[in-house]
Amino acid sequence: MLLTITYRGEHAQDLGYLLHKNPHRAQQFELAWGKAYVFYPELSDESTTAAMLLDIDPIVLARGKQGSKDGGIFDYVNDRPYVASSFMSNAISRIFGTAMGGRCDKRPELAAQKLDLTAVVYNLRDNGGGLAGELFEPLGYEVFSERNVLDEKFPEWGDSPYITLTIHGCVRLAELLNHLYVLIPVFDRQKHYYTDEGEIQKLLSHGEGWLADHPAREKIASRYLSARRSYARKAIDALLEACDSESAEEAPQEENAGALLSPESLEQKRKKESLNTLRMNAVRDAVLASGAESVIDLGCGEGRLTSMLLDEKQIKAVAACDVSVSVLEKAASRLKPDSMPTYRRNKLTLMQASLTYRDRRFSGYDCACVVEVIEHIEPMRIPAFERAVFEFAAPKTVILTTPNREYNAHYKTLGDDELRHADHRFEWTREDFGRWTRHICETFGYSVTISGIGDADETTGCPTQMGVFTKNG
Repeated sequence: MLLTITYRGEHAQDLGYLLHKNPHRAQQFELAWGKAYVFYPELSDESTTAAMLLDIDPIVLARGKQGSKDGGIFDYVNDRPYVASSFMSNAISRIFGTAMGGRCDKRPELAAQKLDLTAVVYNLRDNGGGLAGELFEPLGYEVFSERNVLDEKFPEWGDSPYITLTIHGCVRLAELLNHLYVLIPVFDRQKHYYTDEGEIQKLLSHGEGWLADHPAREKIASRYLSARRSYARKAIDALLEACDSESAEEAPQEENAGALLSPESLEQKRKKESLNTLRMNAVRDAVLASGAESVIDLGCGEGRLTSMLLDEKQIKAVAACDVSVSVLEKAASRLKPDSMPTYRRNKLTLMQASLTYRDRRFSGYDCACVVEVIEHIEPMRIPAFERAVFEFAAPKTVILTTPNREYNAHYKTLGDDELRHADHRFEWTREDFGRWTRHICETFGYSVTISGIGDADETTGCPTQMGVFTKNG
């Protein structure tokens, strides 16, 4: 189990001061389940690399420590001795704890400075889901992952579920260490120790300043605290409260502004966040099932779906389009195209355009995604939207989602005639949506499959309805 951290820049040997580990000698540390070694395979004023190697004793894992009343915590045959997991996070905290806190008495100015840092984590369990980019790219890192083969001597056995992850960015060392501490267990989820309620505070403490704003914060909390779903729920609620508090502080001070969300509003926000994750996953899965290799995200917002599609090997080109320049700027800030690897940047196109006007740039894509957009268009402009997408762009597949108005009865804070968002011009019932999809199919030569997204209710259906339109012929 190996982690390396490389600092490139003037006086790079000062990495030893920042980590509080002498670069001129190898050091050994005793841990509960084995040993850790810190050494410097590269040492110069231009580039210095520190390595932490963990040597986990598999017999101790299976039998328990000698003299202990408790048995082991893993089977005899397991991947714990070599996979990056909570063992590595524990070692980071134990060995680099002072650096994680941002303290360096001999070089305090360097500890507060953003540095050119690269970390490599070997044998992360990824399973091909694009998790590395989802977790680290929103934090500003360039992310590179290489799939490991099961056995180089037997290539026919194929790839393993493990990757070698490289992340590079201009960050403070303390930030890098805290990011690694929190996110490494998110890949693996199988912790080597009993999870108690103190883990919630540990997550919030090491995630302070970045986790509340992370677009995958729910996934991170759920996977970090996977052994206790109730703890994960508490952590997510705390993150949402922190995010709401920050937004209130940044907002203009008006009469009655800045009040805390009621428990009902917080629960509604939590459900909305969870629903958004389900929605994005459902749309991505529909795109992949269609066989599309090029996709245009119409009304891309801040680019969450675009980011997910960029992670997919099947997708060779993704265009993100929105009418709002400021929203596109937020999407660009989130996607960070200037710091992307070249292959990923070459996939992406950002464009400003209205969905109610014919635009030649919309043409030529296998699939168009219109996620929670149509309800923001004035009803009188819907025919123009229909022609722009289904007649002129006319992709093979159109995937469209919109709220199901019937489900609003489950939101306690909404009145009988209220819509879910102040900018919604309308919301369709399931019957309304079905009628509209039939009109599209008859007018523009498509077939449609309708499904629901989110918790289903016998009376009101699902909170989101999705139509997957396929061009006939």
